[in-house]
Amino acid sequence: MAPGNKTGVSEFLLLGFSEEADMHPLIFGLFLSMYLITVFGNLLLILAVSSDSCLHTPMYFFLSNLSFVDICFISATIPKMLQNIHSKRKVITYAGCITQMYFFILFAGLDALLLTVMAYDRFVAICHPLHYMVIMNPQICQILVMVSWITSVLDSLLQTLMTLRLSFCRNVKLPHYFCELKQLIQLACSDKCLNNMVMNFAAGLLGGIPLAGILYSYYKIVASIRGISSAQGKYKAFSTCASHLSGVSLFFSTSLGIYLSSSATHSSYLIEINSVMYTVVTPMLNPFIYSLRNKHIKRALKAFFHMAAIRSPVDLG
Repeated sequence: MAPGNKTGVSEFLLLGFSEEADMHPLIFGLFLSMYLITVFGNLLLILAVSSDSCLHTPMYFFLSNLSFVDICFISATIPKMLQNIHSKRKVITYAGCITQMYFFILFAGLDALLLTVMAYDRFVAICHPLHYMVIMNPQICQILVMVSWITSVLDSLLQTLMTLRLSFCRNVKLPHYFCELKQLIQLACSDKCLNNMVMNFAAGLLGGIPLAGILYSYYKIVASIRGISSAQGKYKAFSTCASHLSGVSLFFSTSLGIYLSSSATHSSYLIEINSVMYTVVTPMLNPFIYSLRNKHIKRALKAFFHMAAIRSPVDLG
């Protein structure tokens, strides 16, 4: 029996998308395609940044870290969902559920914190360009990423330990495709008041504060851009933030919407759709958002594929 599992329940049922049994082959193919696109897209972005010395700057350092976290983020939930659809079983073990929840919270928090760090990087680059390389030196960049990891690990560990103290009745059915913290707490048989308090506090800490930091950074960025005299200069300054702003809008609008909403006013189907948006769609779109309009990333990818073709010649004869 796992620690804290006082009722002896050994497994949970994940009911996400179970009502559309005839649609399971289509859902399996769709999510498998999205998962592969996410993994390969983010891996290519990491390889492009690491292979081009011109991209060894703070902005691309944070971007490669975000890509790595996005791969881990989607891998925390989708493989198990695909396995359940393929095997036509909805079961996840108690230990597997707790483990999945731990890594999901960890990488969701990291996503939010890295997006905040990237906003700070853009704030320094636009508002203090002459001091940019001094402020955003390699040591500071590494410290910012390390602090993000430590904060997310501690938050995820706290949330997991708080969940382990709960008791669950037998035949627990989660109306979701993964072990989501809020719904797991709601299905507990024991007192969950303290868990709700800790969850809401953590959501405010790792959701509200980063979002406030991003909004403040962009407030200062917009004020600084308005002070630029030439239209070309304004466009160039804003274009460096457009990709990041798109990623921030997509991630926070869907993720915070789930934790700020109540289950009484939102159906489980709508919650699943919102969850898909920030757990699957956002990590999948990030490589495209940050590379399609970025000539430096395009150049690095072309150089990478060119070198790969030279090292692996094809014998056509």
